[in-house]
Amino acid sequence: MTIKIGDRMPSGTLMQMTKDGPAPVSTDDLFKGKRVVLFAVPGAFTPTCSAAHLPGFLKNADALKAKGVDQIVCLSVNDAFVMGAWGKDQKVDGKIMMLADGSGDYTRELGLELDLIAAGLGARSRRYAMVVEDGVVKQLNLDEGGGLEHSKAEVILKQL
Repeated sequence: MTIKIGDRMPSGTLMQMTKDGPAPVSTDDLFKGKRVVLFAVPGAFTPTCSAAHLPGFLKNADALKAKGVDQIVCLSVNDAFVMGAWGKDQKVDGKIMMLADGSGDYTRELGLELDLIAAGLGARSRRYAMVVEDGVVKQLNLDEGGGLEHSKAEVILKQL
């Protein structure tokens, strides 16, 4: 079942690359008492994700924070090493928290998995963006196929 507006985010553990290596991030801690914009991509270093989706959130990070967003999070079914390298490549410099869902467990828990096995990419995440306030989904924007219409930063910014 896909998560929807009004649902509480499930508890889980994601991974973040730190200077000391991969470190766990509790989703309970991530969302508790905060307004978080979480966006997910099918894969780090992939064309649309690298050329438009992540850069759009990076470009609009200050405007999102000015609207009361405490944390901007990029999530992908990749490992923490890949997400850390992609963050460096994109020069996120702490403006966006790059989180890995290496096994896709959290993505499956959300009901937002995407089967790209036939394309040689394995199980991934659908492209989406959501606003989470104190652990509750307030906005959820899903894109279909390879599109980037509903989950881009500019749309979320208008919805805040």
